[in-house]
Amino acid sequence: MSEEAKTILVVDDDPKVRLLLRRCLETDNYLVLEADSAKAVDACLEHNNVDLVTLDLNLGADNGLNIAVALRARCDIPIIIVTGKGDVIDKVVGLEMGADDYISKPFHVREVLARVRSVLRRSAGPVNQPAENGQGIGDDPGTKVFHFSGWMADPSKFELTDSSGVAHVLTANDFKLLTIFLESPKRVLSRDHIMDRMHGSEWTPFDRAIDNQVARLRKKIEPDPTNPSIVKTVRGVGYMLATDVTIS
Repeated sequence: MSEEAKTILVVDDDPKVRLLLRRCLETDNYLVLEADSAKAVDACLEHNNVDLVTLDLNLGADNGLNIAVALRARCDIPIIIVTGKGDVIDKVVGLEMGADDYISKPFHVREVLARVRSVLRRSAGPVNQPAENGQGIGDDPGTKVFHFSGWMADPSKFELTDSSGVAHVLTANDFKLLTIFLESPKRVLSRDHIMDRMHGSEWTPFDRAIDNQVARLRKKIEPDPTNPSIVKTVRGVGYMLATDVTIS
């Protein structure tokens, strides 16, 4: 943990679940806030700096998926959705709407802590953090500007512009992922390789968010995210940047 404790907002309409998560998270020195509705979530975010949200999708009168969409539109706060064991569709939809990971009920406190730590690490990691092999993403970024499929990416400035010169906003993690692909065009990258480049040795088998990160990146750079032509899936292996890249 860092010297400044992270604040977690637990969103669930079941007080017993909120208490369980509070006790679990406070043992790891997190500060915990609670909310049981969309209105309570808004109030917490208005008056507190929140580092991560755990979000139950079944909130009675409120729809957790709608809260996830509103959160993602409002800010880039990490979200871990909480679902029933058999709610596969809800998990998929939640991830597609921008959640960073999910926990299935019933859950073990060790899994909760592992996922929270992992998501916070991913969201806070510096873009040019060196990987375990010592090669940083975008080494000597001041000399590298990437051009691909009508886009221009400048990692040193976190700038992504389209062919018309219009700037597009990427999160630090999205830019980090894009840079990994740009440095290895037309090369198949396994999920493990991507995770190693993103986080070095500090990732765990609980990490499941790489596919979701790729999906979010596609929404920002693909002409048709449902039929990607820039970042393609290689079944059973990982992903490949399928376009030419030039560097200036």
